[in-house]
Amino acid sequence: MSTRDILLQIGQVMTALLLAPLIQGIILQFEERVQRGQGPGIFQPYRDLWKLFHKELVVPETATWLFWATPIVAFTCMLTVPILIPVLTNYPLPLSDMGDILGGGLILTLGSFMIILAGLDSGSAYGGIGSSRAVMVAILAEPTLILVFVGITLLAKSMLPFVVNHLLVADWPVYWSPAHLFLVAAFFILLLVETDRMPIHSSTHIEVYMIEEGRILEYSGPLLALLKWASAMKQFILYTIFCNVLVLPWGLSIAGTALGALGAAAGLIVKFTLVAGCVVVVETCQSRLRFYRYQEPLAASFLLAVLSIIGTQLT
Repeated sequence: MSTRDILLQIGQVMTALLLAPLIQGIILQFEERVQRGQGPGIFQPYRDLWKLFHKELVVPETATWLFWATPIVAFTCMLTVPILIPVLTNYPLPLSDMGDILGGGLILTLGSFMIILAGLDSGSAYGGIGSSRAVMVAILAEPTLILVFVGITLLAKSMLPFVVNHLLVADWPVYWSPAHLFLVAAFFILLLVETDRMPIHSSTHIEVYMIEEGRILEYSGPLLALLKWASAMKQFILYTIFCNVLVLPWGLSIAGTALGALGAAAGLIVKFTLVAGCVVVVETCQSRLRFYRYQEPLAASFLLAVLSIIGTQLT
């Protein structure tokens, strides 16, 4: 294990840590522009985190140790996944063999599971509503996410995302194959769901639509900042998998030089901006769905993942 590889490993984690709020700011700015608004600026998430870290911490009387542990566990999970996926380099770094793409998916799910438990642990009616709604959405979303990861594995005959990246870069027929295109479509729907961009989601504190906000409504101060940051990092991780593994696998550092790593980080911002533009357009063009119709886009994603798996077996 060379010093350069260690620095690159740390660089991948720090890239996710530092750029995640920026991506959130870009998406929110896009939304404002599409809706003909001005918006607070792309750096507003950084200012929000700074304010939350300096606010007083208020904890419900009914909260247990789970309420305290959840932000730390969720934040740690989001710091772990960037070690396993191609963020800056197109080759695995020393600690990348700790887990495969399925392992990364399970770590992401663990963070969400802990937040659901914390919403129930607070004893708040809104926390219970948000957690129950999150579980209803997860009934289809999480199995479909696993199916997409299985499809990626079958496509490349490997469970390492770096192998998928190399395959799609080197083999154009595979890139344009129906199996791969189905995977892209299925993952895009999941991207909308997992980042709270579906028509049933809302980032406001309106009780009728609260899902993510309902689960963390009882949090405040530094604990809320950790949860907000972890949510932004989860979005960053899913965008990274979508871009660097499935859709835009180019632009990663091949030699692992400092210049190459910086170029890969800049490339990430460009890729994410393009995907964020598509996400915002799709989100804005859709009318708000009734909550009981949440299963329709998720069922479509599930079928696309199944079709992709069938396609990989027929080729």
